[in-house]
Amino acid sequence: MVSFSSSSTPSFTVPTKTSPGTASVSFPRASESRKRGARMATVRAEAVDATISPRVSALRPSKTMAITDQATALRQAGVPVIGLAAGEPDFDTPTVIAEAGMNAIRDGATRYTPNAGTLELRKAICKKLQEENGLSYTPDQVLVSNGAKQCITQAVLAVCSPGDEVLIPAPYWVSYPEMARLAGATPVILPTSISDNYLLRPESLASVINENSRILILCSPSNPTGSVYPKELLEEIAAIVRKYPRLLVLSDEIYEHIIYQPAKHTSFASLPGMWERTLTVNGFSKAFAMTGWRLGYLAAPKHFVSACGKIQSQVANHNSFLSLKMMSRSIFFFKNLPGQALVSRPILADLIHTLFVF
Repeated sequence: MVSFSSSSTPSFTVPTKTSPGTASVSFPRASESRKRGARMATVRAEAVDATISPRVSALRPSKTMAITDQATALRQAGVPVIGLAAGEPDFDTPTVIAEAGMNAIRDGATRYTPNAGTLELRKAICKKLQEENGLSYTPDQVLVSNGAKQCITQAVLAVCSPGDEVLIPAPYWVSYPEMARLAGATPVILPTSISDNYLLRPESLASVINENSRILILCSPSNPTGSVYPKELLEEIAAIVRKYPRLLVLSDEIYEHIIYQPAKHTSFASLPGMWERTLTVNGFSKAFAMTGWRLGYLAAPKHFVSACGKIQSQVANHNSFLSLKMMSRSIFFFKNLPGQALVSRPILADLIHTLFVF
């Protein structure tokens, strides 16, 4: 029995006698109570459903990150290792960018920003795309994310449905098929030939397109082959794509500046009739040694960008304000810096020749 006094402090009265019609109260020993609790905990633990989503279970871990982690562990153990898994430049972030980053911190650039990225940076990206790529976008058609990888993943999630197909020319970046699977889509691998410089032939593309084809992923310059699609070949591919209203093109241009003469980079969205159906992805990691800054962007028609923005708003909110502020100040200061990366090419070529040519 419980009674309450005017001070609202409860008091408890326990019957001391047991007589007919009188309830009795018994208290188990503390040890028995603990044993019972342990048994209940065991039952609860056994009853936990540890099932993982089939969609996630179907994913393979990133091979790029697995090899990179293994190489890092070997280095820490004192083993000399040359890592060729991740696209990591062999020079530091240029001083002008690092200084801008430090100034941004001093200026208090450590707060939340708009989901799509600061207006200042998106305007700068629009200017870059217009001047360097011949592409016309407005700030609301640009979404800044934590690296190009997030941009691509969100784009695939935004436009693909279960049963759709994502067309991927091989050799390919190992994450493309897994991104398709994460969206419930089916990756369709299109083989290429060394005799064609590992470039997708239009007839190969035409042979696999069907009503389920949703995205064609083109990476130029290519990861991992380094091949660059000439404008004439892209125009032939565009002529095929144009026949299929459902088919979009995701143009991964993150290696845009890692290019060697006489090759020239062409943005797929700049081709006639392709702007409306192209999702252009780019960033600053590769050409400017900013892999750890995590800064990439998507440029596309507004309805696609808005859809990707919805996903981003529930996953990451926005990119690092520090990176956003720094890049908005520096984006046009280092157009010629990629030349520093080109110096390494002859050295790497000699190394590969020594290791693999007998």
